[in-house]
Amino acid sequence: MTDDGRLSRRTLLGGAAAAAATAMVGAPMRLLASTDDWRVDLAPPVPSTNGSMLGVPFARYDVVRIAIVGTGLRGRSVLNEWLAIEGVEITALADIAPEKAQRAVDMVTKAGRKAPIVYTNGERDFERLVQREDIDFVYTATPWQWHTPVMLAALANGKHCASEVPIAMSVEDCWKLVEASEKAKRHCLMMENCCYGNSELSVLRMVREGIFGTLLHAEAAYLHDLRKILFEDRDEGLWRRAPHTERDANFYPTHGLGPVAQYLGIHRGDRFDYMVSMGSPEAGLSEWREQHVPQGDAKWSERYKAGDMNSSLIKTAKGRTILLQHDVVNPRPYSRLNNLQGSKAIFNDYPPRLYIDGAPDGERWTPLADLQARYEHPLWTAVGEKARQGGHGGMDFVMAYRLVQCMREGLAPDFDVYDAVAWSVPFPLSEQSMRKGSAPIKFPDFTRGAWRTSTAP
Repeated sequence: MTDDGRLSRRTLLGGAAAAAATAMVGAPMRLLASTDDWRVDLAPPVPSTNGSMLGVPFARYDVVRIAIVGTGLRGRSVLNEWLAIEGVEITALADIAPEKAQRAVDMVTKAGRKAPIVYTNGERDFERLVQREDIDFVYTATPWQWHTPVMLAALANGKHCASEVPIAMSVEDCWKLVEASEKAKRHCLMMENCCYGNSELSVLRMVREGIFGTLLHAEAAYLHDLRKILFEDRDEGLWRRAPHTERDANFYPTHGLGPVAQYLGIHRGDRFDYMVSMGSPEAGLSEWREQHVPQGDAKWSERYKAGDMNSSLIKTAKGRTILLQHDVVNPRPYSRLNNLQGSKAIFNDYPPRLYIDGAPDGERWTPLADLQARYEHPLWTAVGEKARQGGHGGMDFVMAYRLVQCMREGLAPDFDVYDAVAWSVPFPLSEQSMRKGSAPIKFPDFTRGAWRTSTAP
């Protein structure tokens, strides 16, 4: 806590940041299994001359004026959370579908707020929106390929901004976002709601209190049967199937990796070093199409390139290991794995359960709920009752609430542009690894060395 009782970033997710140190690095790796050449870092496009955004606090905002680009299902869902928080004004909306934008306007006016200005003149009308002077923060919930363009436009016009996940689909775009955030001195964030789940924040508190001892291994995933959604002729079905026809990769790493990165203090004394990736054969989409899509439908012209299950192993600079998986095209119960192994305790999710060394009942799992009263995070204690009325079990409200709190109280955000790109970059890195026969691929050091001196408590 700060002196006036506010939750500081250090209290929540650990670590005030130090200034970035420029790291001059070598050429991209070559596939030479018998040598150490692959261990050479990927060089940043240019050394940073703009300073770091690690630990930089927001200026204080009496009212946070938010603009939303993309008012489909997800955009309106998060809008609903912000409308339930005081000190928020929705000033502008953009969407290529006027009817969706109007639904969002109706939500705002029904909440007793002033109607926002609407931008619906084509797919790049957000470029006019971000020029407005009455916007403090731009949020996008567009299809993936538009996340980076919207963020870059917002930063170029001096706005803080945040994207749905992933924030970028290429290493080049990751670097563009880092450089634009540093140049503008504005935060570029990713709205990773899974970092704010009740289980995730409880485990994080236990990590910070030393319950797990030395952290050794974690597991993260997005395992979700999306076959019906992927083949719909509306909403996400219009675009989310396309990556499966174009690339073979882990398309959606951040839901599992974000919370794990927080547990391990990534960019606060550790970082992702390298990864190897491999994929299974493709079957899920083809078989679903055979069973549910009539002959003659345009979907029969598609060829699915992505393997169903993508599995990767990440090694951190401190030597810890992370299993990262992705499968959205096969029948399964939902899971993000969300596992953590330490020298004194282990946590496994789905269902959430824990074993602490020396427990009186022996080597048996204890439901996390049995320990919730002792280890529940202060954010959930404060707003959990209200949060549970919102989306995704309450994590959406806590995410929206915490962002507004940081901006109104002048705190540093819980995670920053370096986190956003590090959690997203396994998308292209997994693709590179598989193209090279599951060769190790280095993570770029987006902090340019600053992770070494930015530490968690």
